[in-house]
Amino acid sequence: MKVGADVRRMLRRYAAQYETASFLDGDPSWFMHQVEGDANREAVAFVASCLSFGSRSLFMPRVQGLLDRAGSDMDSWVREGRFAADLPRGCTRCFYRFFTCGCMHDFLAAYRDLLVEHGTLGAYVRREAAGDGFRAVEAICRRFAPCGAGVVPKDARSACKRVCMFLRWMVRSGSPVDLGLWADFIDRRTLVMPLDTHVVRQSVRLGLLKGSSASMASARRLTAALAEVFPDDPLRGDFALFGYGVNHAKTASRHGMKGDRRL
Repeated sequence: MKVGADVRRMLRRYAAQYETASFLDGDPSWFMHQVEGDANREAVAFVASCLSFGSRSLFMPRVQGLLDRAGSDMDSWVREGRFAADLPRGCTRCFYRFFTCGCMHDFLAAYRDLLVEHGTLGAYVRREAAGDGFRAVEAICRRFAPCGAGVVPKDARSACKRVCMFLRWMVRSGSPVDLGLWADFIDRRTLVMPLDTHVVRQSVRLGLLKGSSASMASARRLTAALAEVFPDDPLRGDFALFGYGVNHAKTASRHGMKGDRRL
């Protein structure tokens, strides 16, 4: 899909405007910047990304609650199995939305097993999918599918928005937002755009997508379109589309129309 010159200029302008440290305010990426150590940052980022859906006013306190229980050391809390005291196996009490405390236990138990076997999630991804962002999505889904908790998508046929967002955090370097911890073994040009219904609507409005499905196929088509604008770093377009959504919402509000909201 050919991206028009006006849209290219606008997206580049929004990317420069919104990929700043201030983006962290109120964003789930904020949590990984509040802890020390690469393994701990990776663990915080992974858990935070997995819960980043629905209303930020609801899921952000849930992530903060887990970080508090972990004493700001998510890696050790999971690796040592201490999460089981707070999230018992089989517990049917609601944790967040359709995840029970038992679901969270099963997810974190699967994560603990991965850490014991491979050391870090990054080490697992390096072994299974070195060099390729889409293969990394598949590898993460494949690893967590047997736990049956549903916290990680069971396969990569859906858009896997939260996994793709986590990979953006881990792979893109030189950013005030993203950490770049995996930059040496995943090429950022192979990352897949985090796609949800709001991004789909924005992308259709800009002519970057034709269909309205928030699928992996659509996410990869959008990534290809953004690669025309940001050839060395397609997911810089995530900040650009965020900025476009913010400004569209402001314009819609001034004219009494309904705008989009992310997450």
